[in-house]
Amino acid sequence: MTDPIQDAEHRLTSSFGFQAIRPEDKPKLVGAVFARVAERYDLMNDLMSLGLHRAWKARLIDQLAPRQGLTLLDVAGGTGDIAGRVLDRLAARGEAPSAITVCDINPAMLAAGRDRALDANRLQAIDWVCGDAAALPLADRSVDAYTIAFGIRNVARIEQALAEARRVLKPGGRFFCLEFSTLQLPALQALYDAYSFRIVPWLGERVADDRAAYQYLVESIRQFPEPETFAAMIARAGLERVRFRTMSAGIVALHQAWRL
Repeated sequence: MTDPIQDAEHRLTSSFGFQAIRPEDKPKLVGAVFARVAERYDLMNDLMSLGLHRAWKARLIDQLAPRQGLTLLDVAGGTGDIAGRVLDRLAARGEAPSAITVCDINPAMLAAGRDRALDANRLQAIDWVCGDAAALPLADRSVDAYTIAFGIRNVARIEQALAEARRVLKPGGRFFCLEFSTLQLPALQALYDAYSFRIVPWLGERVADDRAAYQYLVESIRQFPEPETFAAMIARAGLERVRFRTMSAGIVALHQAWRL
């Protein structure tokens, strides 16, 4: 009997969308995609999700429940969207900024994030770090919370990234992963596929001048495991009390876990 976790890890490591690749080539291929779309990445998120990504991220922030003094690591968060939402939530309560580190492997995404933070006058509230999710440049047991939103499926070695999440979390620290998942309403599958494979790449071509990048992104969603399998991957990495919640008929899932 095959191991579904190993099957998922192998599929993710050896694929670039629907294209079979050598595992060692994936970081370069994915990096090229995000370098090309960095300037239009947030705009495209609004367009291709019809604005729903805002509600999904708000749910993540609700569950994180940021408080003054929180030490947060946001991985693959180069444009600073999650970090900015955390700061907004704190500011709404009149609380001082927490210690927030945004870590992204792609310099172009980090540059877009710093520019956005500069425009919002919160550049100094965030520590911007160029680093790999599978080899984080942070000390053991150094953060209270780890977030990653729509980034884990692009990591070349997801099992290593999950192990790194556990390593950098303090005992009692929390893990949050927001990611596209598996549609749960079969009646909508044909419509969802048509939107994903026709409209989203078309938007990518028109708005970001890069159809191929968004063709990869929709293909990578289909390669990502079902939420039950991903929950098992998180547990195998040593995180505990794993649970998940699906949203928008299963289009996305929010996984949570603890380092105990």
